[in-house]
Amino acid sequence: MGLRLGLEQPKALAPCCGKPLLVHTLCRFETLGLLSRAVITVPPGAEAEFEAVLRNSFPDNNFAVVAGGRERQESVERALNLLDSTVEIVVIHDAARPFVSPESVEASIEAAREHGAATVAIPSADTILVGGTDDMLVDTPDRSRLWACQTPQTFRVEVIRQAHRHARAQGFAATDDATLVRRMGAAVKLVRGTPLNFKITTPDDLVLAEAVIAKGLV
Repeated sequence: MGLRLGLEQPKALAPCCGKPLLVHTLCRFETLGLLSRAVITVPPGAEAEFEAVLRNSFPDNNFAVVAGGRERQESVERALNLLDSTVEIVVIHDAARPFVSPESVEASIEAAREHGAATVAIPSADTILVGGTDDMLVDTPDRSRLWACQTPQTFRVEVIRQAHRHARAQGFAATDDATLVRRMGAAVKLVRGTPLNFKITTPDDLVLAEAVIAKGLV
């Protein structure tokens, strides 16, 4: 909903250099020919607003728009239910990551074909600290094995659907889909992303995104 951006509109529609974030993001996938059967999950009640933006920016494409749930996991499951029965691979991506590289998307698709599931991520450049409830240092994991999760997360459709059914049956919730797949015991391939594939969450992130576009870095 863009609450941390201080907006009165959904974050995906936040203007960035004259275009909504969602449009910038979808343009990355348009270059790969992946928009023809795209499903856009939106905040409930905002369907008409999103449909108007999509018609204006992509008049030749007929998107499926679905109202999401209270959490990401429910929203993704609702979108999965709208996939055409012939779809074998599904690419799940955050609208608030407008600078994903086409190479990362393609690599995730190929990894999902081979392994069943893949997520774009980058090796952690920072030392990560585990803190306790009292904000005292508890542990320092080995940085060489730590990755920062990004999207897209890409799956064989039957794998991610099974993962969602398994999570629902167990009452388990996660903030990403690859974790659901791994939790049910299936393999997930890590695909290297780029630092520019950052998620826009705060006003500072939006300023950085505008600078990236202004500097022609993407």
